[in-house]
Amino acid sequence: MNQGQELFYNFFIERVKDDKKEEAKSLLKDSFAKQAAGTFDVAYLQEIMSKFLAIVKPEAVEEVKEAMDHFASSL
Repeated sequence: MNQGQELFYNFFIERVKDDKKEEAKSLLKDSFAKQAAGTFDVAYLQEIMSKFLAIVKPEAVEEVKEAMDHFASSL
């Protein structure tokens, strides 16, 4: 995990519903593996964004969405 991934990991895990932490870790692991393989793109991000947002605490949805949109703009 690189520094940027670690920052997002910590940011995201803090905002995930308590009973969804393991699911979050799995989603992040898969996403980081795709980044490492060079197969993480905007289409994949759009595909998984709903999965990420579904497990986030309601009060953090907009904040996470903004962070993911910011990341998408760099792809």
